[in-house]
Amino acid sequence: MAMNWLKENITKARENLTAEVAKFKNRSFMEAVVAGCALVAAADGSVDASEKQKMTAFLERSDEMKHFDIRQVIEVFNKTVGDFEFDQAIGKANALKTIAKVRGKDDQARMVVRVVCAIGAADGDFDDDEKAVVREIAQELGLKPEEFDL
Repeated sequence: MAMNWLKENITKARENLTAEVAKFKNRSFMEAVVAGCALVAAADGSVDASEKQKMTAFLERSDEMKHFDIRQVIEVFNKTVGDFEFDQAIGKANALKTIAKVRGKDDQARMVVRVVCAIGAADGDFDDDEKAVVREIAQELGLKPEEFDL
């Protein structure tokens, strides 16, 4: 079953993610993670107010993102979501472009996918639409989705 490693060891996985993310404290990495969050939020075709609130609250409380200025994280998230609200295709293209900034930086790219997987599973329902988006993110980063049980 997809994401077995996360479900079986959620606490350990979160601790590992937090420690790993701390190594990549840079703006490009933060923007890639946030763009991935926005893509997951828009997986069903739109980002409604409740999804924005849920994602913003998650980012504010996230151990993985605590190494970044939360105001900047929320600002990047809101801008990215604004692109989706303007036009779904433009939002997706811009988010993927932002994510691609860490392509070739394998450790960072893998961490982006792991964090976005954790965010997708945060509500206990990592649905097929969200998994498809994360697969696309992995491919955009030159990674194999199978590495992440996708």
